[in-house]
Amino acid sequence: MSNQVIDNKDCLAPNEVAKGFSEKVMPQKAGYRKSKMFVLAIAAGAFIAYGAQVSLTVMTGTAENLSWGMAKLIGAMVFATGLMMVVLTGAELFTGNVMMMFSVIEKKISLLKLLRSWSVVYIGNFVGSILLAFLVYWAGCAHNCNDSLGALAINTAYSKVNLGFFEAFTRGILCNWLVCLAVWMATSSRRVIGKIFAIFFPIMTFVASGYEHSVANMFFIPNGILTKSIPSIAAASNLTTAQLAALNWKTFIVHNLIPVTLGNIIGALVFVVLLFWMAYLKDEKNIEQ
Repeated sequence: MSNQVIDNKDCLAPNEVAKGFSEKVMPQKAGYRKSKMFVLAIAAGAFIAYGAQVSLTVMTGTAENLSWGMAKLIGAMVFATGLMMVVLTGAELFTGNVMMMFSVIEKKISLLKLLRSWSVVYIGNFVGSILLAFLVYWAGCAHNCNDSLGALAINTAYSKVNLGFFEAFTRGILCNWLVCLAVWMATSSRRVIGKIFAIFFPIMTFVASGYEHSVANMFFIPNGILTKSIPSIAAASNLTTAQLAALNWKTFIVHNLIPVTLGNIIGALVFVVLLFWMAYLKDEKNIEQ
């Protein structure tokens, strides 16, 4: 019989996760040199974009065979692959790094370090997402299913840039509340399979519900902007010339990326960081004092 000792505790307690974020995980991330942080952020942007692209792919053509809700569910299930790759490779994702505020509140890192990390990671995520959008465009993937994949990409992007500011902002809140819960629960698991399941269900919920993720939109919308330049696919989208013109880099940034990013920050800060800090760290700090 083996003398190996097996740790039967597969999951960390919530207070252990909160303490780990504030004292170890986030201070370590904030201390990365900029080059490492940027490279890992590029990887994360690309991974989320991979999830977005496969989501569009499996949803293509489902309208004729499945209900709207079932089509959304299938797309949501495969989209979760992106965050799985981010978490399991240690890549740096802006929306998850909002939880670095745990360490700021606990005075483990400075606000300056937080802003440095957010800026570098956000730009890196953008670079990674745009890189994959161009690679998918150059690969001609938009022509798949007789141009239907490209048409879906254009219509998806168009719908996102036509959300109202408050609507996009609120969807951003709802999204990152779930994304950070996925990261939280994945961190609590000691096993890879536990991390995968912890990520899968919250991410499936946010995507199927139609919430807005800033980094995913760094792929979805540029992908649509690039694809609309192909005449046959633009025609297949059934959008008018005016509607296609309204899908551009300005509307991407002003109508979607800014409000969604702000919503993502508030969703994580208020409903994950502050909520769990008050539940698990505030009282412990008072007891120590």
